[in-house]
Amino acid sequence: MPVAESPVALKEICHWIGGSLVPGSAANVGVLWDPATGKQQGKVHFASEADVDLAIATAKTAFSDWRTSTLSRRSEILFRLRELVDANRRHIAELITSEHGKTIADAMGEVARGLENIEFACGIPTLLKGGMSEHASRGVDVYQLKQPLGVVAGITPFNFPAMVPMWMFANAIACGNCFILKPSEKDPSVSLFLAELLKRAGLPDGVFSVIQGDKVAVNCLLNHPDVKAISFVGSTPIAKYIYETATRNGKRVQALGGAKNHMLVLPDADLNMAADAAVSAAYGSAGERCMAISVVVAVGNVADPLIQAIKERVARIKVGPGSEASSEMGPLISPEHQQKVLSYIDGAPKEGAAVVLDGRHQDSIPSEGFFVGPCLLDQVQPGMRCYDDEIFGPVLSVVRTATYQQALQLINQNPFGNGTAIFTRDGGAARQFQADVEVGMVGINVPIPVPMAYYSFGGWKASLFGDLHMYGPEGIQFYTRAKVVTSRWPDPSTSKVDLGFPQVR
Repeated sequence: MPVAESPVALKEICHWIGGSLVPGSAANVGVLWDPATGKQQGKVHFASEADVDLAIATAKTAFSDWRTSTLSRRSEILFRLRELVDANRRHIAELITSEHGKTIADAMGEVARGLENIEFACGIPTLLKGGMSEHASRGVDVYQLKQPLGVVAGITPFNFPAMVPMWMFANAIACGNCFILKPSEKDPSVSLFLAELLKRAGLPDGVFSVIQGDKVAVNCLLNHPDVKAISFVGSTPIAKYIYETATRNGKRVQALGGAKNHMLVLPDADLNMAADAAVSAAYGSAGERCMAISVVVAVGNVADPLIQAIKERVARIKVGPGSEASSEMGPLISPEHQQKVLSYIDGAPKEGAAVVLDGRHQDSIPSEGFFVGPCLLDQVQPGMRCYDDEIFGPVLSVVRTATYQQALQLINQNPFGNGTAIFTRDGGAARQFQADVEVGMVGINVPIPVPMAYYSFGGWKASLFGDLHMYGPEGIQFYTRAKVVTSRWPDPSTSKVDLGFPQVR
């Protein structure tokens, strides 16, 4: 059971407003756990409505100057930020590991993928280029401007406390907006360190703020008239709530929801490659990834040898504190989440699934902390909780189908459409799969098809609420609004009254 330490030793997590740390005004605080030990390491001061109002007012004031800053200046600040993040990779990774629990190697990978988004945003002078049509009509030119929205906000999840904020704020700030980050209260320290780096890079005070908190802070952002756009990554029920609430208040929204990512393995696949991919994508970061493979769909007679290959690889996984170099898989984020994941393993046999590997009872798993060992379920079917729900833990399910068409139908009938993968040597089958599968991100012999920063990230169906995906070109589109200008500078002597509808002549 988790143990609360003496308050004397606890670190205090506050807000960042106007370029400095600001203590919260609310009495409500959250517990900050050390997932590897099960002990409390700090407390998070949640924001009151007054705290959020202050951050929004500060951002609104800063916007008037920031929106008119030159593209060269914005790019220069982002280049400096890029160098600061790069120089502090290890420290950022250690902060992530200490509060989230993932291994240092995994955290370093998170920082690297987040850094790609800052690098993309460094090209903002090119990304904000509009178009122009000279002589659209006699003496008339038409051109498009891309202008910032104003104050925008991002609500980010616990599983990527550095990368997902970088997905959002890099493009938002580059486009001339002021950004308010509401990070997860479970691992908030990285957000404050990123705020310090942005200040050191030369970002004016008020352009970037951090508000710690719970639903009080979230609802204030959703309802405040001066917040023009909301970006969110999290579970589907919350994504739907955020989308409906914010759009009802006239805001632009991109809300990424949950996932149930399938990996389709055809009989001709390289089984060693498929097994390596399944283990890496299912158990990396203890399965706490929205792009984790949680279901292997085995076609034909491939299931039994594939399961055996997975078991052999799982037996070699070292589970332990993320700070230890030998650890390959760390703990889950909290005691509540640990119990939730375990409940799926408890209930699977009652629904007809077979527990092939039981992460509840493995001698090598540390007894302290919020650890769950790798779990493998067979004979899983739709209608079982372990299939229908997003477990978000180290639980891999195997569904058996007789044909490719049955497998495709299974994937397409799932309400989620975030990511998927196919493993095969058949180029024709892979090409047909990428055309027919109703999922936003597809991997071909790649288990975690997260797009590079110069593409955009997002799923289909219940995995996305909104019209635009996150980061990349669609991120630039999300954080700007287009204005089309039609201009004419004629000789005054040619001007005359014309009551007819404007035509191209």
